[in-house]
Amino acid sequence: MIIDDVIITVAGGKGGNGTVRFNKTKMSLGPTGGSGGRGGSIFMKGVSDIGALRFFRFKKDLRADDGQDGKFQFNDGHDGEDLILFVPVGTVIHNLDNKRDIEITKIGQTELIAKGGRGGRGNFLFRSAINTTPKEFEKGREGEFFNLRLELKMIADVGFIGLPNVGKSSLLNILTNASVKVANYPFTTLEPNLGVYFDLILGDIPGIIEGAATGKGLGIKFLQHIERTKVLFHLISAESLNPIEDYRVVRKELELYNKLLLKKTECIFLSKSDEVTKGDILKIKNNFKKIDKEIIPISIADEKSIEVVKKILNHLQLQKNF
Repeated sequence: MIIDDVIITVAGGKGGNGTVRFNKTKMSLGPTGGSGGRGGSIFMKGVSDIGALRFFRFKKDLRADDGQDGKFQFNDGHDGEDLILFVPVGTVIHNLDNKRDIEITKIGQTELIAKGGRGGRGNFLFRSAINTTPKEFEKGREGEFFNLRLELKMIADVGFIGLPNVGKSSLLNILTNASVKVANYPFTTLEPNLGVYFDLILGDIPGIIEGAATGKGLGIKFLQHIERTKVLFHLISAESLNPIEDYRVVRKELELYNKLLLKKTECIFLSKSDEVTKGDILKIKNNFKKIDKEIIPISIADEKSIEVVKKILNHLQLQKNF
C-alpha cells in the first residue's frame, strides 16, 4: 500500500555540554575543558521510489544524534551524526509550525529540515587576563523541533485519468511493461502506479467519480497527483451509455479541485473500442466534434491503435528532450 500523506515529528540533536577541566601538570596550570559537539541535523533527500513514505508508517518521531559533551585536555566532543530521510520525488514537506513548504522535485535533491543544536563552550574558551581559572561553561542547545506533513504529489509527464474501469491500468501495462492489477470492476486501482516509456514517466491515476472533489469515492486523495502531471490522457470507455457525460463528469471534478488542471494539454481516447461497432464509434466521434473535441479510438487488442498512442508519446518525448 502506498503512503502519500503522513504527519511526523522531527528533531535535530541536542548540542553537547561544555566541560570545566583544569590542567594538573605542574607549570602548565589553566583551563582545559573542551566544548560540546554540534547536534546532528535532519535532512530529506529525493529518491525515485514512489513508496518511500512507507518508512514513516510506523516511525513517526525521528531525532538526529546528540553531540557529545566536551572532554578534558582541550578535546571537544564529537558532533552528532546527521540523519538523512528519503522521500519520493514529488513530495511536499509542509512545516506545520513555521508554515514553510519545501518541494522535492528532483532525484538527489537534499534539503535541511531541522538543524542540530550548537555545542556549549568549555571553560577553556572563557579564559582571560583577569579570569585565569574560569569555571564557567555553556550547556548545549536543543536542536530544532518541527511537526511536518509529508504530502506526495506524484510527478509524471503523462497522467492517465478517467472514470473507474475505463482501461487506464491496461494501457499503462501494454505501454511500459508494468504489472498493474486489472479487472472488470470499479476501483481495481487503489493507488497511483508509474511506468516508464523511454524518457517519459507515465502515471495511472485511480478512477475519479462524480463528487470526488468533495470527498466521495476515493475523494481528493488522488486528484492531488494530477497537479504536477504535464499532459493528461483522458480515457473514456466505448461501452459507456453516455461518453460525453463521462467526459464532463471528470472535467468538472478537475475544475472543482483546481481550475488550473483544465489548462493542461489533454488527449482524449475512446478505450475498449473493440467492444462496439464501427457505427457506434463514428457516432461517438461526431458527438465529441459537436463540443469541439477530438476523441481517438484505441484498444489494447488492436496493435495499430496502440501505435497511434505511441506516436503521440514519441512526439511528447521529443518536446521534452528539447
